[in-house]
Order: sequence, then structure tokens, then C-alpha cells
Amino acid sequence: MTEGDSIESLLAARKLLNSSLDKSRAVALALGKTGSRLEEIKERLPSSEAAFRCFSMQKCSFVVVRNQIDSAIGPAAAVLKVFDSVQELEKSLISESHSDIFGYLVVLKQLEEAMKFLADNCRLAIQWLEGIAEALEGNVAVTDRYNCSVKKSFRILHELLAYEASARLNGGLLFEALNYLESEFNRLVTENTIPFALVASSSSPGKQAYIGSSLMPVTVIQKLQVIIDRLKANGRLEICISVYAEVRSLNIRKSLQKLDLEYLEKSAKEFDDVQDIEGLIGNWCKHLELVVKHVFEPECKLCSDVFNKIGLDICNCCFAKIAIQSGILSFLQFGKNVTESNKDPVKLLRLLEIFAALDKVRVDFNRLFGGEAYGDIQSLIRDLIRRVVNGACEIFLELPLQVKLQRQVSPPPDGSVPRLVLFVTDYCNQLLGDNYRPILTQVLVIHQSWKQAKYEEGLLTRLIYSVIKEIALNLDEWSNSHQDITLSYLFVMNNHCHFCNLKGTKLGDMMGDSWVKAHEQYKNYYAGLYVRESWGKLFSFLRQDGLIASPSRKASNRELVKKKLKDFYQTFDYMVKKHSCWVVTDKNSREKICQLVVQAFLPVYRSYLQNYGVLVEENASGGKYVKYSANDLEKILSSLFQPNLRKNGSSRHLQFIGKIKNVVTHQFHLMLTAS
Repeated sequence: MTEGDSIESLLAARKLLNSSLDKSRAVALALGKTGSRLEEIKERLPSSEAAFRCFSMQKCSFVVVRNQIDSAIGPAAAVLKVFDSVQELEKSLISESHSDIFGYLVVLKQLEEAMKFLADNCRLAIQWLEGIAEALEGNVAVTDRYNCSVKKSFRILHELLAYEASARLNGGLLFEALNYLESEFNRLVTENTIPFALVASSSSPGKQAYIGSSLMPVTVIQKLQVIIDRLKANGRLEICISVYAEVRSLNIRKSLQKLDLEYLEKSAKEFDDVQDIEGLIGNWCKHLELVVKHVFEPECKLCSDVFNKIGLDICNCCFAKIAIQSGILSFLQFGKNVTESNKDPVKLLRLLEIFAALDKVRVDFNRLFGGEAYGDIQSLIRDLIRRVVNGACEIFLELPLQVKLQRQVSPPPDGSVPRLVLFVTDYCNQLLGDNYRPILTQVLVIHQSWKQAKYEEGLLTRLIYSVIKEIALNLDEWSNSHQDITLSYLFVMNNHCHFCNLKGTKLGDMMGDSWVKAHEQYKNYYAGLYVRESWGKLFSFLRQDGLIASPSRKASNRELVKKKLKDFYQTFDYMVKKHSCWVVTDKNSREKICQLVVQAFLPVYRSYLQNYGVLVEENASGGKYVKYSANDLEKILSSLFQPNLRKNGSSRHLQFIGKIKNVVTHQFHLMLTAS
């Protein structure tokens, strides 16, 4: 470095130091002036600090309240708007025409929704207001005026919150509106319910459209549906169901009055003799099918149409009430009463008829009354079926034993076919017929399944064979009980004839042609025995014993002929009187046996009169010795064995057992009940 450069550097440093000294002097002067002011501020600082702290706290409290108020403004404004809407809807509902039920229901639903929305907003506003009350509580900056305003707001909001509840109280708008809907529902159901015609009718042109097989117009059902929906939403569905069920069930009861169903009220004690109520059971079978298919079937469809939008359970509950209140249980109870009547063979047929009627409507019953709501109906129908099946099988399986027990009964004194034989053979024919055999077989199958046993084919025919076998043994016993052998022959002939006449019947077909032919042979055999052992004995009076063809013996011959004729006529009259009390019920057999008697006897009598009648006719008083001409005798013999007709001239006592009311069936009934 040169000397000149060093001098310049020193000069610059000196200049910088002088400048720094000048600035230091200025700062020191300023500090001296502010020292007194700092002391003054220091003295005032504690009081200012306290005042500032108080102001800051008040400012924060008002900030909090402001935030709460800002939050509550929204719900409060919504409450006001909703309340305005509620008032408008109330005016609309009051002014709405009741003739337009759909418009009325729209307004009512909107009103309910608006009231609910009002209540929801009131709850929200009350929650925010509670936050404001908490913020103002204990705040010295808040005056009583503010507290009163808050309390008043609380009261108003709570009143609005209870607005819907008060509208539902007695006298409230919603309460009256719902009452009107119930009344309108009742009116619609009542005015559109007409009695059942109980006959199939074709639809007439010009009538309103119907839903399926329903019983009410579409428009009516649609009105009922919307009313039900609104009442259900307001907890009044039970009232709705009760009203509907009462109106519809009352209509069914009125409709059924045309069928004269008073017999359904008969008690079990009045069913002692099931034959007396045979016609009632026939009516019951027809009425049950009619009521199920033509009353309850469409009624169930209508109930489904009306209530289907609120659930199947409700439909079932309503229809169950209708069915029970309209009398379905009375039908089932009648059948149960029949099963409790005294046992007799005729009851079996009646039970089979009841089972057939139940089976005919079984599918309909299961469809109509298959839900849980129909517990009472299901229980009674199951009990009835159980009683019918068990009762029918009990009577049927005991038939051979009961026929055997009739062996102690005396045979008819006129030699006719015992009524028990007529009863049992006709009875078996009925059981084997197309009307009863399928039903009886079905009942036996069910009965065996309940016993966990397999049904054996041929059970029915085997038991019928057993019954006929017991009848044959009875006839053997009865034929031996006749003291008059000729009456016994006639009795046996009558019964073989009866069995011959079973050819072509169900029983005859079951027993077979050989069985029928055997009876035909026995019939002819015993007819010959009867003729020979009865009328054949009269031939002894017409013999020529003691008569001598000599002029000198003419007088003695005349006396002998007189005696023979007298004895003959006495015996003949006695036999005619006696045998006229006997009966051959079959017309062809009666004519045939009379013909056999005439053919066997008349030629001998005519020949005797021709040979010896002249002896007595020569006498002036001879006419009184020839009592009957050959023609007279033929007429008398041809008129034998006529059955005793009833006063009305009919022979209905030989018809089907259901119309027989006699001592035989009574005795059969006693045997069954005693076992």
C-alpha cells in the first residue's frame, strides 16, 4: 500500500466516528425527555388493565348470545312458515266438499304432514332456545326484559308443539275429520251391501264395473281403500274392521234367513233319533255347499279387494269375524250334534253324507279358512271330521255283531221276510252303491291311517260278507222256531226268494251269480215242500176209499160222499183261514205258488165232483153239501198270501231303510247303543 492511500483511509474512519457520536447524543436527549412520561404510564397501567379486562369479558358474552340467536332464527322462521301453512290447510279442509272424498283425503293427509312438520320444527327451535337460555343465565349484562322474552318464546313454541295433539282430541279438527271418515266408511259399506240372491245370476249391461267376482263397484272399493289407509295411519283400523265385519255379517244373516236354517239351532238332545232329522241333514249338506261357494267365497274375495293394500293378516282377521258372526260355526256345530246322537245303522249313512258334504267343500274351506286368524273354525272342523270318521267306522265295523245279536228276535208270524232282512240287505246295497261306497272307503282309509295301519283292500266287501253270513244264520234259527212246519217252509221260501231278487243289485253282484242261483233253487225246493206238506194232505178226503160202484150201495155211497165233502170243506176252510194270514211278499212268487196249489189240487177236486158230486146233487138238499164249485175253489186259492197293505194302499215299508220306522230298527239301535 502507498502512503497516500493510508492517509485517505484514516480520514474516512474519523468521519464515520464523528457521525456515530452525533446520533448517540440525539438518542440520549430523547430518552431524557420520555422518562417522565413512562413513569406516568406505569402509574396508570393497573387501572387501565382492569377496565380493559371487564370490557373484554362483556364483549365475549354478547358474542356467544349472538351466535345462539343466529342459530335459532332459522328454526323459528320455519315454525312460522309451517304454522301459516297449517292454518291455510285447515281452512281448505273445512271448505273442502265432502262429496269429493279423494280431494278431502288429500287435504287431510297434507294437514297431518304439516302438523307433524310443525311439531318437528318446534322441537328444534326449543332446543336452540334452551341454548340461549343457558347462555343468558347468570349474565349480569342481560336484563329481565330479555328473560321474559325467552320465557314467552318457550311458551309459544310448546303451545305449537301440542297443536297436533289438541287437534286430535275430542272436538279437534283432526278428530272430527277422522270421525267423518269413519261415518263415510260405514255409509259406503252399508249403502253398497245388498242381500245375496244365493243363485248364479248373469251380469246385466249398464251396471258398474266389478273387481273380479266382487260384490261392490270399483269406485266404492277404491274409496274404501283410501279411507282405510287414512284411518290406519291414525290408529283407527280396528274400528274400521269392526264396522265392516258387522255390516257384512248382518247382510249374510239376513240372506240366509231365506233358507230356513232354524234347524241349526237344534241341540244334541233333540237328535236322539237320527231318522227324524234325515231331511234336515240332507238340507244341511246342500246348504253348506251353497253357503261356502256362493256366500263365503265371494265375501272373502270382496274382503280381499277392500283390505288387500294393508296386508293379508288384516284381510284374514276381518273375514274371520264375518264368517263367525254370520253363522259358520252353527253349521259345524249342527254336524257335531249329529255325531253325538245315539248310534244306529241309519246314522252311518247320515255320517257318510256329512263327510261327503265336508269333502266337497274341503278345498274351499282350506282356501278360505287356512290362516291363523281362523283358529276357532279350523278347530271345530277338525273335531267334526274326527267325530264323523270315528263314528262311521265304529258303526260299520260292528255291523256283523249287531246282526248276530238280533238272532234273539222272533221271526214274523206270517212267514214273510223279516224286516231285519229287508233292512240289512237294502242297507248293504246302499253301502255298496255309487253314492256311499267311495265315501265309506275313503273314511275307512282315513281311519286306518290315524291308527298307523295300512288300509286293506276288500275290507268293505269282507265285512258285508260277514253281515250276510250272520243273516243266514239268523234265518236258520228263525225257521226252526216255527212250530208249523208248513209255515217254516213258506218262511224259508220267502227269504230265498228275497235273496233271488237281489240279482242285478250291488249286493247281488258282490255275492255272485252262483249265490243267486243257489237261492233260486232253494226257493223252488221249499215252495214244493210247502205245497206237498200243506194242501197235499187234503187229497186224503177226496180219495175213493169205501165207495163201491154198485146200485145197491148208492145210499151208503151218498152218505160217505156227504161226510167226505163235509170233512173236506171244514179242513179246507180252516186251512184257507190259516194260510190267508200268511204272506208271500213277492208278487211273482205269490202267483207261482198259488198256481202250484191250484194245479196240484184243483184237478183232483174237479174230478171228484164229476164222479161223486152227482150222488149228493140228486138229493133235494144236495146243494148244501157242494159248498164250492171248481171255479170258486180256484179263486179262493189264487187269492192266498196277499200282504197286508197300509191304509194308504202302499207298501213303502219295503223301501229303503231311511224311511223305515219300526221296531226292528229300534231294536237294532238298542243293540248298538248297548255294546
